[in-house]
Amino acid sequence: MCEDCRRARLGRRAFLGLAGAAVAAVATGFTAAPVRAAGGPRTDLTADRALEKLTQGNARYVSDAQVCAADLGGQRAHVTGGQAPWATVLSCADSRVPPELLFGGLGLGELFVARNAGNLADTGVLGTLEYGAAVLGVPLIVVLGHQKCGAVAAACDVATKNATFPGSIGPMIEPIVPAALAVKDAGGDLVTNAVKENARRTVARILESSPIVAGLVKSGNVKVVPAFYELDSGKVSFLA
Repeated sequence: MCEDCRRARLGRRAFLGLAGAAVAAVATGFTAAPVRAAGGPRTDLTADRALEKLTQGNARYVSDAQVCAADLGGQRAHVTGGQAPWATVLSCADSRVPPELLFGGLGLGELFVARNAGNLADTGVLGTLEYGAAVLGVPLIVVLGHQKCGAVAAACDVATKNATFPGSIGPMIEPIVPAALAVKDAGGDLVTNAVKENARRTVARILESSPIVAGLVKSGNVKVVPAFYELDSGKVSFLA
């Protein structure tokens, strides 16, 4: 049975005011009072404890991958008034990589999730991560790459075969190409190596591009870690 989270209610206007105050607090060196997540208390988990919970949930998924027996109606009632997620996951849009399931069948209100092909930190994603960290108080951000990622495979084809792709696909995968180039002579499976390198580089890009997240990391309030999901085994490995 998935855990239920307790939430409180807050009006939309007050909530937006709190959101602005949180961002301002981060931008000015955390001088403002801590902001509550949508009126309810933030998670009391540390980044290390959140990482431990993800690891334990993935272990359950690997050893006994059954559908979580969640009371979704009951959970929905608990999270209607607000949210206090304890981990943010930036993952690929691949249909085989749903974060809530592969981390143990988590329920509503537990993970703050951003997804796109190749788990890239574009402007929309950066804003989402900042919102989760600064406003909702999420202590952990995981950049989750995965085995046999199609976006990364396409970037590898660009790096090794000078391939081109139609429409917006080419510009979309362009940020992944440097990762593919960096590992193309490393030996082993190119796509796997590039997926891991892309996850690491995305972490670096988040810290370089977001003073808000970087400030929270520097203060010890947030951790940002890369990870790799194996489709074959279901295991998530957190990368150095």
